[in-house]
Amino acid sequence: MINEAGGAVKLLRGSNIGPYVFPGIPPEFTNWRDEVQSWKDSVALLEQSYHMTELHLRGPEVIPFLSQFALNKFDPFQVRRAKQIVLTGHDGNYIADAILFREEEEFFRVVGAPFASDWLLYNAQSTSLNVTAEKNDNWSVRQAPRDVFRLQIQGPQALALMQDVTGNTLPDIKFFFIGEFRIAGKNVRALRHGMAGAPGFELYGKWDDQQAVREALERTGEKYGMRKIGALAYSTTAQESGWMPMPLPAIYHSAEMKPYREWLNNYYLESIASLGGSHVSDRIEDYYVDPIEVGYGGLIDWNRDFVGRDALKDRAANQRRTKVTLVWNDDDVAATIKASLFDHEKPGRFMALPTPMYATFESDAVLSNGKLAGVSQWSAYSANAKRFISLALVNLEDATPGTELTLLWGEPNTRRRTVDRHELREIRVKVAPAPYFDKVIKTGRQ
Repeated sequence: MINEAGGAVKLLRGSNIGPYVFPGIPPEFTNWRDEVQSWKDSVALLEQSYHMTELHLRGPEVIPFLSQFALNKFDPFQVRRAKQIVLTGHDGNYIADAILFREEEEFFRVVGAPFASDWLLYNAQSTSLNVTAEKNDNWSVRQAPRDVFRLQIQGPQALALMQDVTGNTLPDIKFFFIGEFRIAGKNVRALRHGMAGAPGFELYGKWDDQQAVREALERTGEKYGMRKIGALAYSTTAQESGWMPMPLPAIYHSAEMKPYREWLNNYYLESIASLGGSHVSDRIEDYYVDPIEVGYGGLIDWNRDFVGRDALKDRAANQRRTKVTLVWNDDDVAATIKASLFDHEKPGRFMALPTPMYATFESDAVLSNGKLAGVSQWSAYSANAKRFISLALVNLEDATPGTELTLLWGEPNTRRRTVDRHELREIRVKVAPAPYFDKVIKTGRQ
């Protein structure tokens, strides 16, 4: 497919696949502004049963298998714990990350976007280790009952709600540990974590038990001001929390990755995905990121070998960019929206609210004094901050909070029919910390 398209960049920048659409839930249950504010002010119920891909790994040698591809420390890793695993290519570039649940001694779940599951599934099919892998597709691929339902309860009232709905039998669950208890007479497990700076629980249980659990949560949640989160509000969580959800996987260029590219087909998102934005290069490598600059350096186990270790070691010693939040200038955003709606001669690129995504993978050029200073990914209007923000990787010398930069908004010379006619526009942006929720929204400091 890459050769037929004339290269990886032309393949991805020619795809008419639009932004990711969360399956299984409506855009809004009430309105997305109040839904977003609920994980700051009260409590939110976020739906994950339909859009999360799962890979189930079983066998006595799952940890040795994962240790070949994930940069993480795995000793210790006890039953009923979870880890964020990060996978790299041979050149040290990022492929994917996901949450790894250790359910039993020999049973693990890999949960997240499909890219981590796909790469591990491919390698599991050829490993000599005693490991089996079974993919549990999300509803974008197959709308059928799944192994488990999955919900998040987040916000300052999350703990009180959980204690109430469990009849004060909620166990004390440490951060990124997994506890087990009952809701409405049904066995439920929960990963203790947080999202967008708020405390919370990721609940899961048997698929057929979900209705009883949901009804109990909604009934009890009324006294805590709980809001159910629709697809529009859900799409803004990453920008506030500082997590880059879908950087372009570094699989499209190297000889080492060629067998994997040949294994992929149109069933996999990697083959049909789109790449959009104002950052334009003929080199697919210019769109990649690495785990060091994204902020995963502290997770790396340097005391063993894994795919990409040596290249990543060099990147750690010579880091060029770092992750920041960009706060977009209100006047420039308003002018761009106005031009997209009312300027017939020089329209701006349309900015959908709350998330102006226009491709599977977003890459917008960020300039300092007219020169490329970084790339912006995954932008959104935050109803909590009342600002447009995005996560970006910028040069270290441009990463000081308060630094003023320029973001180019649009998609020059686009070949994708999903992009409307427009003129490239400049939007002033200001560097801020990441995660923005913890360091700005929650503290009130700008």
